[in-house]
Order: sequence, then structure tokens, then C-alpha cells
Amino acid sequence: MGLEKLHPFDAGKWGKVIHFLKEEQFITDETIVPAREASEEDLLVVHTRRYLSRLKWSLVVATITEIPPLIFLPNFLVQRKVLRPLRTQTGGTIMAGKLAMDRGWAINVGGGFHHCSSDKGGGFCAYADITLTIKFLFERVEGVSRATIIDLDAHQGNGHERDFLDDRRVYIMDAYNRYIYPGDGYAKRAIRRKVELDWGTEDIEYLQKVELHSEGALNEIRPDIVVYNAGTDILDGDPLGGLAISPQGVVKRDEIVFKAARSRGIPILMVTSGGYQKKTARVIADSILNLHRQGLIGEEVLDGAGPSTVPVMMSKSVSSGAAIGAM
Repeated sequence: MGLEKLHPFDAGKWGKVIHFLKEEQFITDETIVPAREASEEDLLVVHTRRYLSRLKWSLVVATITEIPPLIFLPNFLVQRKVLRPLRTQTGGTIMAGKLAMDRGWAINVGGGFHHCSSDKGGGFCAYADITLTIKFLFERVEGVSRATIIDLDAHQGNGHERDFLDDRRVYIMDAYNRYIYPGDGYAKRAIRRKVELDWGTEDIEYLQKVELHSEGALNEIRPDIVVYNAGTDILDGDPLGGLAISPQGVVKRDEIVFKAARSRGIPILMVTSGGYQKKTARVIADSILNLHRQGLIGEEVLDGAGPSTVPVMMSKSVSSGAAIGAM
């Protein structure tokens, strides 16, 4: 409806990632399976009924997404054009969590709504897909009792931090620009390994810290799954991130995190979170292709990773362009 032009987020980012991966003949239409929209019953695993009811007010959604004109739209349009795609991405993250446990790894090219907690949205995030995925795994997948979140978006992941503040089953590592949104001191108490970055941090310092602390986090406590929030708003020139990481630095960062998990035999789920430049989609696609070249994802990695009826695939939400998959 043209509303995406009023927001810094590139609403077509996820579909562009799929397009680039198809161009490289890495995926095809035959290997794409639609993600399922998270139902109200799914959302109530984490969210309060009161919070979900508040999303029926366009003013509330306009505040969360920071798109003021949404105030003037009837809520049925807001549900269809804004919230349904976000619910589909949320369902994609939940599905990807199960795939990661079955196959050793999964990527949702979308999701990563790390500012949303059980009873409060914000920072463009209306549903707490990271919290939901971990809770689903704890409750419904045998053998999952500990999780590590490695959050490398440029912003602090205060949503999942608030949700898991008193839950010792979840270990959180968060590396973020200390000077930008949200600056949530209360939520920081949940971070077990905090890496606060300065304005303009560049590749060498950043990658050293990512490797040191990713390895340290997984050495400190061995989880049953790693949830990796791989925001690309760390890129140099991003209008909201304030860091100065090159595209090659992003590719190397993702490789470091996947190597840390895969070398230990720990399943890993990646979500793509923030990233507010047109070049972001190309960088995400290049990173996924590099993970495959490095032997960190792909069918050959899945041997011995557990049973699954799911083919080698990438799954896509048609309505949002989000994607998940064990390629």
C-alpha cells in the first residue's frame, strides 16, 4: 500500500534474498515450502491475551512499527497488511527452530523481532518470535532444556532479555552499540555475556570480539540449541546501527558463529533481524552462500543430525517474503 516508503526498513528485503539465492541456483521454487502463520494459540504460549488484544488498535501498531499513518487505517487492513506478514515470519522462526533440531541448522530469512517481549512491542517488533521459538522447543521437543541466544544485531535485544530475565535455562550473549535504542538497563540484567560497542566500531575489533565471546559463551555452557540473531544493521552506513562493519565483515561474522556451533555439534537457528539499507539483502544472500561454501550448511552437513521428513529445502512466506530452511 506504499506504507513501506514511510519506514527505514526495506520491506522487500526478504524476497530479494530469495531472488538472489535463486539467481545463484542455490534454491528453486521446488525447494521452497510456505511458512505457516502463527495462530493466536501459538502466540499465547508467550504473549498475554491483553497484549494481543491491544494489537487490534491501529494506534498501538503504529506506535510499535513507528509508521504514524497506520493510525488512520481500519484495523482489519493493519491486520492484513502489517501484522499477518509479521505473524507468518514468527511462524517461520518457530518452524525453523524445529528444523534446526531435526537437521542441525536452519535459517529464517526474516524474523528476529528481538525488541518484543511477552507484554510489550517496540522497535518495529510486534511479536516475540525468539522467545516463542525457545519456549516451543522447551515444551514440545524432547531433549531441549537449555538454549543460548547470540544476538549480534546492532541494537540490544531487550525483548527476549526481559522474557528470560529469571530463566537460567537461557544464556544470552548480546553485542550492540551501547549508545543507541533501546538502552534498556533493566533488560541488561539478563545478559550473561555483554559486549558493548562504541560508535563506528570496525571489522578487526568487531570480529575479534565476536569470535572471543561466541567461543566463550559456548564453552561456558553447552546449550541444546543456539538461536543466532544476525542483524545486518551493523553495516557501515546503516542509518540506525551506528557501526562501521563491511559486507565482508558481516559474511565473516556469520561464518564465525556457525563454526562455533557446528564444531561442537550444537544445532543453530539463524534469523536476520534488523538492517536498513538497500544492499542488506545482497549481503545476507552472500553470507548464506559463503556458509554453504565453507561446508557449514547444506545437505552434506546433515548426516547424523537426526531424523526428519523435511527435504533439503528453504521455506518461504509468500505474504512477507520471509524464508526459513534447511537447505
